[in-house]
Amino acid sequence: MPTSRLRRVAVLVLEGAKPLDVGIPAQVFTTRASMPYEVRVCGAVRGPVAGGDGLSYYVADGLDAVARADLVFIPGYRFPDREDPPRAVVEALTAAHARGTRLAAISTGAFALAATGLLDGRRATTHWHYTRALAAKYPLVRVDENVLFVDEGSVLTSAGAASGIDLCLHILRGDLGVAASNHAARRLVAAPYRSGGQAQYVPRSVPEPLGERFAATREWALRRLGEPLTLEMLARHAAVSPRTFSRRFGEDTGCTPMQWVMRARIDMARELLERSQRTIEQIAADTGLGTGANLRLHFQRILGTTPSEYRRTFTRGE
Repeated sequence: MPTSRLRRVAVLVLEGAKPLDVGIPAQVFTTRASMPYEVRVCGAVRGPVAGGDGLSYYVADGLDAVARADLVFIPGYRFPDREDPPRAVVEALTAAHARGTRLAAISTGAFALAATGLLDGRRATTHWHYTRALAAKYPLVRVDENVLFVDEGSVLTSAGAASGIDLCLHILRGDLGVAASNHAARRLVAAPYRSGGQAQYVPRSVPEPLGERFAATREWALRRLGEPLTLEMLARHAAVSPRTFSRRFGEDTGCTPMQWVMRARIDMARELLERSQRTIEQIAADTGLGTGANLRLHFQRILGTTPSEYRRTFTRGE
């Protein structure tokens, strides 16, 4: 994306819009000196918009903001399966996408995005309560109910409200790098990264509330990425067997414990590449990857590029 001007973000408020869904992208991509974004909250027309959950909105911009945007968010709204969004909204989103604008739906905003036909043949998700309705209304969409968000390049979708934060941070990571995304997460007091493949929820009761214990183990591991970490060590910290830890960890995160550790190490390497002058060998040692060759191998496998090229990309112009 261009860096010579502010990147325009439009948050499209439809009738019945959910307040948290509207607020998340507006706050994450807030217009401030440290963020190269200009945010506009807009509607089908300028003026009042009836919202959901007891709130209404007054939007200063109409669909002209969508026409100017580099990135458009479509927050969730009430009763998305009962009627289609206004034709003008569908046409504006379709035209924006044709110009190269990215479209990102939060929760039931996926219904408005699906109405454009742009999700046909692609994976998408929405709030778990509406996944079957989305699949029934738009049978050409490959609905995945077991993920937090789906990135299909120019069209992105996320599950219920809080996963909108995960989607926004994912977009920030791609635009500005890990350091900027982590800074935004700290400002929001949010988890810096949850994989899009993580399950939305566990649809059954469990005999013991291990969620907080596993979260504490992940925090413990993040502070020790430069040290040896094994499945047995992680399970010991969580006070469960390795087999139980692996099974429950996969349910919670959508990946194995050691895949998660490797991704965390690569993310730490990314931030060091962005923010420090340390050599590839030094970064490999800092992140527990041992050698520069090992860092290059896993960096290429996970991100499809080399550490040196990544550093050039995210330090260019500084």
